[in-house]
Amino acid sequence: MFTGLIEEIGKLRYSGKQGESMVLVIEASKVLEGVRLGDSISVNGVCLTVTAYDRTSFTVDVTPQTYRHSNLKDVRSGGALNLERAMLAGGRFGGHIVQGHSDATGTIIARSDEGNSVWYTIRPDDAAVVRHIIPQGSITLDGISLTIAESDGQTFSVAIIPLTLKETALQFKKPGDTVNIETDILGKYVEHLLKQRPASGADSGGGSRRRGGLTTNYLTEHGFL
Repeated sequence: MFTGLIEEIGKLRYSGKQGESMVLVIEASKVLEGVRLGDSISVNGVCLTVTAYDRTSFTVDVTPQTYRHSNLKDVRSGGALNLERAMLAGGRFGGHIVQGHSDATGTIIARSDEGNSVWYTIRPDDAAVVRHIIPQGSITLDGISLTIAESDGQTFSVAIIPLTLKETALQFKKPGDTVNIETDILGKYVEHLLKQRPASGADSGGGSRRRGGLTTNYLTEHGFL
């Protein structure tokens, strides 16, 4: 699990591609402190496993599934990448619950300044994720924990403070570039569980049964209370 607080900006040293499989070698320093084989590191918001490392870089494999659902395939040699190590038990939880599982990519359609903030407007490449995008809710863009400022049902916007822009690779992004989107895990779990609810009764004509409502017992049974 991650928090969406980027620890450093890494640089892609090497990208080897075979079909939809990739091997990436990423230059880093902070995230290499205490690193071990098998550790998880979030790369642009994608949870990847360290398969090799040295004093200045680490290596990860990208599966076809990750290739298809993230922008890692678009990063060129020398490109900037947001890096975060998995959260330690007992560590400070400064962002929100981030799994490192990209739901979809999105395309930046606008970037503008307002006071001390920079606004980015994004159109998800998969319209299905929009139902999980709630104004004032949490979202992860390229691994960065952010607050959704507004949404019109097709696009959404976030406002970036100067520190976040300076400390992340988002500073290099412009309209036309892509970002990895991970929506809030809580909303996805609630939606999934509601869809799995057993039917609560049948209509008088013996037709299809209706699902029951959300109850305290149901939430308790599934670990929400």
